[in-house]
Amino acid sequence: MAAPLTLGAAGNAGAAGDHPIVFARYTAAAPTEDLYTISPSGGTTVKLTHTSTVSDVMPSWSPDGTRVAFVRYGAAGAIDGIWTMSTTGTGLKAVPGTKGASDPAWSPDGKRLAYAKPVGTQREIYVADVDGTHATRLTHTAADDLHPTWSPDGKYLAFNRADAAGDSRLMKIRLSTLAQTAVTGPGSHDGTPDWASHGGRIAFSRVDASGFAHLYVVRPDGTGLHRVTSARANDKYPSWSPDGSTLVFTRGGTDDADPEHLYLVRADGTALTQLTKTGSHDLEADWRP
Repeated sequence: MAAPLTLGAAGNAGAAGDHPIVFARYTAAAPTEDLYTISPSGGTTVKLTHTSTVSDVMPSWSPDGTRVAFVRYGAAGAIDGIWTMSTTGTGLKAVPGTKGASDPAWSPDGKRLAYAKPVGTQREIYVADVDGTHATRLTHTAADDLHPTWSPDGKYLAFNRADAAGDSRLMKIRLSTLAQTAVTGPGSHDGTPDWASHGGRIAFSRVDASGFAHLYVVRPDGTGLHRVTSARANDKYPSWSPDGSTLVFTRGGTDDADPEHLYLVRADGTALTQLTKTGSHDLEADWRP
């Protein structure tokens, strides 16, 4: 029998300090996404991008907290690729060679980006330097490989692999050898993993037998699976606090017309707190390291 998962110390968002959270937002009146930040203690949001004809989504903090990588969609609906900018929204830079890419994730040393990129009809995982050079394809499958997230030591990536049957499981790849192992079992519906920088756990969203997406955590070796949320709502896009005690995530209803808000929850499932409350769709949050 697998040993039970030891969760991080209980605490509220303040346990991680007042590190801001970046996220994408759109509304019915403004259907193109922009990036915002908010304090984990709540309060006023700060708008980082102001693009009425393109959408900015999937933000990822650099490990030193000085820049944000994100995906910018073109006005015609095509993905233009990955960009980086300062935390004030200035210093915008395109990352060459990433047209069509999604899901950027900054390496722990701040030198590289992992991302998913189309190859034929599916997506594969790539790693490149932040300036786009030395791009390396890591996966070669007939499935879609998405949402890479780095291990704290930078030696592994976890990601979710979606197959033609509609299932999606978490995988792990060692960068030095490209050896891959499954983290969650076959027949799962797992996505959007985030690897904690402390505590050796991966948080992810799973559509389980209830038909709703709930948050789970698991060890990188696949043991200690633990459900964090259980509401009759869809919980997705988890991101760990810097100290590994708390998750920020998106909670939405059963209908796409329902607003989607950011929530905080301790890793043991307690102290659920609603963070954003406007009639918007708030998605893909990332907690600054």
